[in-house]
Amino acid sequence: MMALTPATLARHELCGLHTRVAAADNATLTGIEGRVVRETKNTLSVETAATAGGATAAKQVPKAGATFEFALGGESVAPADVTPADPEAAETVHVTVEGERLVATPARRTERSSDSTWR
Repeated sequence: MMALTPATLARHELCGLHTRVAAADNATLTGIEGRVVRETKNTLSVETAATAGGATAAKQVPKAGATFEFALGGESVAPADVTPADPEAAETVHVTVEGERLVATPARRTERSSDSTWR
């Protein structure tokens, strides 16, 4: 299994990673920040911080037309071991990805690798 690095991020499972919408065609989506809790072919669901009432909300963000910034911890981790990185930690690496690169079903997107035997 390939390690999760900035270069391979677009080919990995994104659920569990901390993300921020850096830019979007729809200005109301810019700035949404939280943990990716669900991914479909065309959208990412981002669980945002708790509101004053203590409830969290999952916001659905279209991949196309958006630019995402993912926070990766200092060490590479396998997808099964992914835990949200602290976006403020010194060893955190921020990776910017154009949403168009992510438009595909998660299973198909993660197969795009020259060393995959499941093509």
